[in-house]
Amino acid sequence: MTTPTTVTKSNGAVLEAAGVTMRFGGLTAVRAVDLTVAPGEIVGLIGPNGAGKTTFFNCLTGLYTPTEGTVSYKGTRLSHKPHLVTQTGVARTFQNIRLFANMTVLENVLVGRHTRTKEGLWSALLRGPGFKKAERGSEARAMELLEFTGLAAKRDHLARNLPYGEQRKLEIARALASEPGLLLLDEPTAGMNPQETRATQNLVLAIRDQGTAVLVIEHDMRFIFNLCDRVAVLVQGEKLIEGTAEVVQADERVIAAYLGTPFEGAPGDEEAAEVDAAEAHATAPRSAAPQPADAAPTEPAADGTASGTSAAPGTSAPPGTNSAPGTSTAPDENAPNGDAR
Repeated sequence: MTTPTTVTKSNGAVLEAAGVTMRFGGLTAVRAVDLTVAPGEIVGLIGPNGAGKTTFFNCLTGLYTPTEGTVSYKGTRLSHKPHLVTQTGVARTFQNIRLFANMTVLENVLVGRHTRTKEGLWSALLRGPGFKKAERGSEARAMELLEFTGLAAKRDHLARNLPYGEQRKLEIARALASEPGLLLLDEPTAGMNPQETRATQNLVLAIRDQGTAVLVIEHDMRFIFNLCDRVAVLVQGEKLIEGTAEVVQADERVIAAYLGTPFEGAPGDEEAAEVDAAEAHATAPRSAAPQPADAAPTEPAADGTASGTSAAPGTSAPPGTNSAPGTSTAPDENAPNGDAR
């Protein structure tokens, strides 16, 4: 059995990723990314589609073995086997919801408890006093988590019958059942309405207040900048910048990356003009553009822009722009055909 090995350098960090690189054949999806998460901290990871965010998450949690670099949790180098990573103290949710659809809400959370129970095969078969005590303890803890996430009243409902927002909560509850010191959330508000997004933000803050550090990927810039202590930006697999929300939003390279505009060095007049033109194009009225015959007509909104339009293909709104609360104008990475990398 592969076991985690201790490393000497931890700097008190819950998570320490050093020089993480992931190659698929000739494609480098993640290149030499360094990232730390301190105890009691919420760190955001953002970037355009294809920036390598989910690939980086998969390297942290053992789904992928990094081509280069190391990942450590509280000074212990993590195994490249997901169940051992979870046992060490790192839990995650997924971009596409992965619940046990035909199991109840309670049973889904109990699945997350398996790394924290000591009973083995013979104990389960014989169902002795030790097994029954452990079973009662696991159920009590699962119910605490369902209360915490607001799902206690639906403990006996099948997971597939829950509304979308509650399925997201159930995935978080199942992850918390493993008693992690670090929780990784991959697009926790994708597809949610503004009310569900605010509820998720409050839930993540409550998780942090209970002592669990959080690393979160998200396209909703308002959600990220209101929630996180620090934000790191990935672009084409490399870390572009890391800092507070204010620092990241003000960085011209981040704006250029989100607009799909090349950026090299400090911006001169020509580069600044290109960024301004791209931003103006992304927010310009589209009513004059040709539309298919069966397309619904657009109606001008109060600010003169056309409602029902979207950003140019392959682009998303730069950080700090005024998008609708709880929404993101970035392209959807939650396509049913699989995770975008």
